[in-house]
Formats: sequence, C-alpha cells, structure tokens
Amino acid sequence: MMFARLPRSPRTLARAAAQVGALAAAIALAACSSPSSRFYTLGGAANADGAAPAVARTASAPAWLIEVAPVNVPPQVSRNQLVVQTGPTQVQLLEQERWASLPGDEIRRALSTDLTQQLGTLDAFGTARPDDVAVYRIAMNVQRFESWPGSHALLDAVWSVRAVRSNAVMTCRSVVSEPVGGGYDALVDGHRRALEQVSTQIAAGVRAMVAAAGGATGAGRSSAAGKAASISVPPCPSAATSAAANSAANPATNPAANSAASGAAGPGA
Repeated sequence: MMFARLPRSPRTLARAAAQVGALAAAIALAACSSPSSRFYTLGGAANADGAAPAVARTASAPAWLIEVAPVNVPPQVSRNQLVVQTGPTQVQLLEQERWASLPGDEIRRALSTDLTQQLGTLDAFGTARPDDVAVYRIAMNVQRFESWPGSHALLDAVWSVRAVRSNAVMTCRSVVSEPVGGGYDALVDGHRRALEQVSTQIAAGVRAMVAAAGGATGAGRSSAAGKAASISVPPCPSAATSAAANSAANPATNPAANSAASGAAGPGA
C-alpha cells in the first residue's frame, strides 16, 4: 500500500524556524558570555612610574659572551595556564589566566635579558660565535615555582655557570620568596621580582668566574688556543654581595634588597 506524504502546515514550519533561531541565539549568547583569557609575561617590566626600562647598549664585540640554556621547570607548572597553590598539597589551574609562552621559555627570555643588561654582553645561545672569545654557559633548573595568590611568589632554583672548554663550574642555589598583593597581575610581578634577584646573583657568579679566569682578555685568548686554563672556582655569591656587585657595575640602577631567604650551594657540580 502506498502512502502519500502530506505537506507540512505553515504553522509547523514557523515553529521549526523559531526553534532553530532560538538555538542559534543561545549559541551566540554563550559565545559572547564566555570570559576572555588574559596573558602574562615575565619580560618587559615597567619602572615604578610606568615608563619602559632603559635598554642597555651592548658593544658589538664584547670581550666575552654568555649562553643561557633552556630552563627546566617542574612538570606540574610547565603549562600555559597559571597554576596557583590553594593549599600545601592542592593546586588550581586557571583557564582564563595564562602565560604568553610556557613558563620555562618565559624564565629563559627574562633571564637572558636581565643578564645581558647587567653584564654588558651578548647571549650567544643558538648562534655562531668567534672562536677567540670566552663563553660562560648558564644553566638553571627550577625546583619550585609556586604561586600563592595574595601571599607570595616563590622561586627555588639551582643554577650553574660553566666556562666553556673548561671543567670549571660554579653550581649554586637561590631561594627567593616575594610578597604579593591581591590579583594575578601582582602575582606575576612577584615572580618577575624574584627572578630579577636570582639574575643578580647569577651575574655576580659570572663576574667571579671571569675574574678567576684571569680577566676577560686572557680568558678569551686561552680559549682560542684550545688550552683550558686551570680555574679556581670561586664560592657562590650571597644575596648581599650580588646586590653590591651589581650596584657597582651599574651605578644607575638601584637593585632592591632580597626580601626573603636566598641561599647558595658551594661551587662544583
């Protein structure tokens, strides 16, 4: 038996069109009401008056170079979302609060910028360099990168400075805790200040290694000859001596004193 399909009534078609329109409107409304993500970076800090920091001029051919290697961070914070502590054993991932790049990349870029400005040299990592120039390789392994909203930002890192083509290595540890106010901008700024203090300690370590090598020129020429000079590795710099060394090397700056515990391990790997 054959059945003919009856045409839909205009009322049925109107009802279906209204339902489709309501669904489309609901989807559009949900898209508009979704909170937008905010992105943060550890680089490009402004001065207290809001002005951009002065860019240090670096000679085109410095007497020695640095190489800032990629930075290792704990796996639980190696993601774009901000990971904040809600308790001693609990964390929360913030989907709308994100790093502009992975935390390890953010730390390496900010560290490279701080060190090249403080030391007046170039970061030659990943680029060709002259064979007759001494190079000091900087590595950092972040042990803890904790974010406590409204409380503090903690940076605990083991770092080293090694004279390339030499077995001389200075290995130290820095622990810096910066108090922060409310809001995620304040939290990121706390991490930025903590990293600046660690950068100041590393810069002091590089200067000590250069001095132990017998000066920049001598260190560079010995490297060119392929003869690794015997270097007596100096002790790790303390927070106070690091700030004093940076102030003497950069009279225009006024680095803040370390506001929390900061220690250093003895030299050697």
